[in-house]
This record gives sequence, C-alpha cells and structure tokens, in this order.
Amino acid sequence: MALHKITWQGILVRFLVALVLVFCTYNPHNWSYFDWVQSYLNPEGENKTSLPLLLLAGIVLLIVWTIYVRATMRSLGMFGLILAAAFFGVLLWLAIDFVLSLTDDMGIVIDLMLVVLAGILATGITWSHVRRRVTGQADVDDVE
Repeated sequence: MALHKITWQGILVRFLVALVLVFCTYNPHNWSYFDWVQSYLNPEGENKTSLPLLLLAGIVLLIVWTIYVRATMRSLGMFGLILAAAFFGVLLWLAIDFVLSLTDDMGIVIDLMLVVLAGILATGITWSHVRRRVTGQADVDDVE
C-alpha cells in the first residue's frame, strides 16, 4: 500500500485551488463565471462570448466543485462540516469585526466570506490525510 504523506505545501496547494475555484465561480469584482453568464444573458450588451466555451467552463467548474464538495462531505461528515463552518465562521466574524471598523466596503466582506468557503473546502479535501497522519487510521475509500 502506498503511503500518502501530506505536507504544508500540499495543504497550501489544496487551499489555493479552492480559492481559485470559489473566486472563479463568483466574486464581487465583476470577473467571474457568474458575471460571464450574466453578460451572455444580457440582451442589451454586446455579446462576444461563445456559448460552447461558456458551457465548457461551467462544466469544468461543476466537476471541480463536485470533487471538493464530495471529498469534504466524505471526510468531515455532517458534524465535522458544522464544526469547520463554525470555526471559519467565527474567524470571519473576527475579521469582519476588525475590517468593518476600518472600512465600509462590502466587497471586502464578501471576499472574506469566499475565503472562508475556500477554507472549509480545503479542510474537507485535506482532512483524510491529516487524520491518517495523526491517528494512523485510513478511510475506507483510501484502502487499496
């Protein structure tokens, strides 16, 4: 059986992929798949988007979302997901408490919420590796 070790770099890569996934899907800066679809559906604007390209990008995003969400649900379970959401939610609350005292920009708050979502997804996709390393227990899906 191959031994899969998780490193800080592996965790960081998983988090960065989750960040790219979340921010490519939606962000408040008008540069995301959500905005791309809106511009395609807007009958008033000039539309230079190819529908097959738009659909391909949507399918790729859906595939990566499915991988991350399924891995998160399988590794954390419902209770772990609630704990991760609570942990990152309190971190978000703390950040908003400090940020809103400095600015009234809701875009920053949305960015922080998206980072929290990426953190939950990255925790979920990493958790099986961390648990295996800490406890020595492997998930049933991991046994070869």
